[in-house]
Amino acid sequence: MKSLYKIVAIAGFSFMVTSCHDDAKPNYQFFPNMYEAVPYETYSEHEVFKNGKEGQLPAPGTIKRGFVPYEIPNTTEGYALAKETLKSPLDSLSRNPENGKALFNIYCAICHGEKGDGKGNLVKREKFLGVPSYKDREITEGSIYHVVTYGLNSMGSHANQLTQEERWQVADYVLKLKSEL
Repeated sequence: MKSLYKIVAIAGFSFMVTSCHDDAKPNYQFFPNMYEAVPYETYSEHEVFKNGKEGQLPAPGTIKRGFVPYEIPNTTEGYALAKETLKSPLDSLSRNPENGKALFNIYCAICHGEKGDGKGNLVKREKFLGVPSYKDREITEGSIYHVVTYGLNSMGSHANQLTQEERWQVADYVLKLKSEL
C-alpha cells in the first residue's frame, strides 16, 4: 500500500510539473535581452547613438557589396575616355536583350523613340527638341553607359533608376537599335 502512495505521489508531482510547461512561451528566460531586442524608432533621437540620432551614415569610404565604383569623371574628357576605353563587363549569360529593350522603352523611348530615331512622344509634342537619332551619332557602349550614368545636355542621369548591370543592358540595346537604323 505504501508503494501505491509513492507511485501516486510521484505521478501527481510529475503531472503538476509538466502541466505548467508551455512550448510556445518558456517559463524562464535567462538573458531576456538576447531574445527580445530593444526596438528603436527609425530616425528617432536616443542617447545610445552617436550624435543622439538613430539613423547613422556609413563609415567613410565604404561601398555596397558587389558594387563597383564608376570613377570616370563627368567631364568632356571623361566622356571621351569612356567612349574610347570603356567596355561592357557583361558576359554572354548576363546580356539580356529583352530586359534591355524593356528598360529602354521605360526610360529612353519617351524621348528617343522606340526605334532610336529621336522621335519619341515628348519630341512629337515639342516638350524637348534636338533629341538626336542614334544613326547620326558616333557612339560606343562606353559612351552610352557614361551618358546614362551622368546624363548629357537636357537628359538627366539615370544612375538612381538603373543598376550598373541594367545600364549596360540598355547600352547593348541602343547599339542594336543603331545597327538597325
